Amino acid sequence: MLEELLLFAKNPVYKQDITTPFSNKLRTFFKLLIIALSTSIVLLLIASVVENSLQLEMGKHAMDDLFENYSPLLIFFLAVIIAPFFEELLFRGPLVFFKNYNYFKIVFYAFTIAFGFMHISNFEMSTQVVLFSPLLVAPQIGVGFLLGFIRIKFGLVWSMALHACYNMVLIVPVLIMQILDIPIE
Repeated sequence: MLEELLLFAKNPVYKQDITTPFSNKLRTFFKLLIIALSTSIVLLLIASVVENSLQLEMGKHAMDDLFENYSPLLIFFLAVIIAPFFEELLFRGPLVFFKNYNYFKIVFYAFTIAFGFMHISNFEMSTQVVLFSPLLVAPQIGVGFLLGFIRIKFGLVWSMALHACYNMVLIVPVLIMQILDIPIE
């Protein structure tokens, strides 16, 4: 899987795989989910180490406001249903329009990077946030790459499902802690 991702990263080409059995697609899906979560955790740890060692203050995160002001059910609905659906439509859906062009690679990476940097809006804007934005959104750029990969390989529904599962795995433990009134810090 990693070798296939590396080859794709070097030269993303829009080539949908319509012959792979569903069970193999599902296996690929779960491998990508594990890779996405593992990569994100490593990148978040690196960002945390940099933030702490340089004594940076990134301000309040948008998720903090969500957890303070909205019910767990609404947060789940927004993060696991609404966001994946609309973000995939916006950032992976249009890839089909560029599939036959020589500059598909540029378009693919432009959408991937735009997806990542859209998430900078989760932070309070400051000079520090802007300067460290590539590190802060690196997890989303990495996940965006994997979402683009599965979108091209198996279709838009697969990228929506991967995005939803990724968000669900990250958000459900926090929601459970919120429901059980366990402090999150």
